[in-house]
Amino acid sequence: MLFVSIQELEAAINYWRSQSPAVGEELHLCPEAAALAKPYALMIVQGAQRVPMDVLDESARLAIQSFFKNTHTN
Repeated sequence: MLFVSIQELEAAINYWRSQSPAVGEELHLCPEAAALAKPYALMIVQGAQRVPMDVLDESARLAIQSFFKNTHTN
């Protein structure tokens, strides 16, 4: 089972925010950052350090996978 850490979620949120800054008076997050914000907040509240990838919804899973693909080199 693959896990994603809270640090990776935070980095992914920051990455997506830098790619597409918040807009409007309400400062709406881009879809990718918004998808990752909920599991990130839940992890903070629960004191969790990592979460299984398979508990993320599809949009959050796609956002974190794209983040890894765009930022990690082999």
